[in-house]
Amino acid sequence: MAPVLDSPGNSHEQLPKRAEVVYAVLFLVFWMVVGTLGYAFLENWSLLDGLYMAFITLTTIGYTEVHDLSHTGRIFTIVFGLVGIGAAGVVSYRSARLLIAGTVIRKRRRMYKIRHMNDHYIICGYGRVGRDLTNALLRAKKTLVVLDKDESITEHLNENGIYAVAGDAAHDSALLAAGIENAKGLITLLPDDAQNVYVTLVAREKNPELFILARASNAVNRQRILQAGASQVISPVQVGAERMAQVILRPHVDQFMSQVLQAEDLGLGMEQVVVQAGSKLDGKTLRKADFRQSWETIVIAIIKKSDQKMHFYPKPDDLIEQEDILIVLGSIGMIERLANEGCKP
Repeated sequence: MAPVLDSPGNSHEQLPKRAEVVYAVLFLVFWMVVGTLGYAFLENWSLLDGLYMAFITLTTIGYTEVHDLSHTGRIFTIVFGLVGIGAAGVVSYRSARLLIAGTVIRKRRRMYKIRHMNDHYIICGYGRVGRDLTNALLRAKKTLVVLDKDESITEHLNENGIYAVAGDAAHDSALLAAGIENAKGLITLLPDDAQNVYVTLVAREKNPELFILARASNAVNRQRILQAGASQVISPVQVGAERMAQVILRPHVDQFMSQVLQAEDLGLGMEQVVVQAGSKLDGKTLRKADFRQSWETIVIAIIKKSDQKMHFYPKPDDLIEQEDILIVLGSIGMIERLANEGCKP
């Protein structure tokens, strides 16, 4: 893994200048012209014969001479070959160095950006669930970093514009490289529940305020992961079974929820917004806040800071206080306006 730079700008000094490669190539072209004219003048050959002789000399193909060379022509060939082959070697060396250094510098810049991210999500494990989750977060325009042991996976993701780090999520260094200290949430989807327990322990130690969502295969391990510090634990198998039951038993309700949660193209969304101290909504009742008229949204539920419980069907006289969480339904644009203008001071 490439080391992290103190500043992304430091990398420019380590890159060989492209001009050096260009100058070397131009000299090689110039030397080919010299060789062509030299053979044409010294041996009284045509320009085509001179060019051919210069080409097979520089490329060391090893074909026979076009015509018999004079003593002077052989000396010229020795000098021409030594200088030309040396110039070709310089071109190859500088080109390779430029490509390799460019790859290293890009990796270092990427790692620097990841280390300095804020409020991003870290996905540990890029299996089938991890891939679908990554796509879902990208559709929601969230910043994320994928952490996986397989370097071929992380390289493929980075090539496609998705930040990824190769490493073991259970190691401090890998989580730090993924920006764990400034992350908003971490989702650990490793196939082994014991690994998810350890990742949860390490992540909670590095960021006590982090929201941690973990995967578990059974109820016993679910409790263990919760005790390790996970905010929430989900079994993909159980969630899939419950979703299928929902489709069978309440198909219209499922259709409604699917459209609400995946209706970006319709401009409709359901979101949670946190009321900050000193905002327009802080200290107001639902009636005075007048969500329908002022914000064109509907408050479905409130999670009160005082008891951290979900209060459904909030009453008009219920008081909104700082750090309460509102579950709202409405257009995406109005929800964003509510979050920025109504919930922030």
